[in-house]
Amino acid sequence: MAEPRVMLITGTRKGIGRYLADHYVQAGDRVIGCSREAPDWRLEGYDHVLADVADEKQVIALLDEVRRRHGRLDVVINNAGIASMNHLLLTPGATIERIMRTNFVGAALVCREGAKLMMRRGGGRILNLSTVAVPMRLEGEAVYAASKAALETLTRVLAHELGRWAITVNALGPTPTETDLIRAVPRDKIEGILARLAIKRLATFEDIAHAIDFLVHPASGYITGQTLYLGGA
Repeated sequence: MAEPRVMLITGTRKGIGRYLADHYVQAGDRVIGCSREAPDWRLEGYDHVLADVADEKQVIALLDEVRRRHGRLDVVINNAGIASMNHLLLTPGATIERIMRTNFVGAALVCREGAKLMMRRGGGRILNLSTVAVPMRLEGEAVYAASKAALETLTRVLAHELGRWAITVNALGPTPTETDLIRAVPRDKIEGILARLAIKRLATFEDIAHAIDFLVHPASGYITGQTLYLGGA
């Protein structure tokens, strides 16, 4: 029987992250999650750490905790992210900085520290959550899309930097999904996005998890530096 994987998933308090935590625990993996606030749920076989990925010291402490508890790391899923749906002309500088620090800087820090643990093991999988807002160039999401576009570039370059250690780095771009991230978005805007997709519906948590399953699978060791968009964006 294969040894359980040790997996770190960021932003697990709710939404996609919470679903993924449960999904991979049920699959037999040892899952560590994090968020800035404590979750209101518990799951046997799951460990939660309070950490803000935008804070370098907290990220280092988070990965030290993973090393202390498990001695290794096999999979990282950078799910933590925030958005502010607004025209750039109406977006405060503080909001721009907050989005970039969480969506890009935070993911980069987790990649950096996670890769150090993976190198000891001789391989691993890093999966970064992007968005279809990047290729669709959605108005009102300039800063959010830019933060994720930066993350996609990081993914491609990091794939080359880490390939020699058998660490793959890929990104997944979901379409709108029923989470807190889109509940404040006008319905007509969501419908307009769906109309541009090949598959004209919201993504489900299962859609996202199945795609991640493929990209982080041990047999996917020759797939790296790629961004997979869902729904035919």
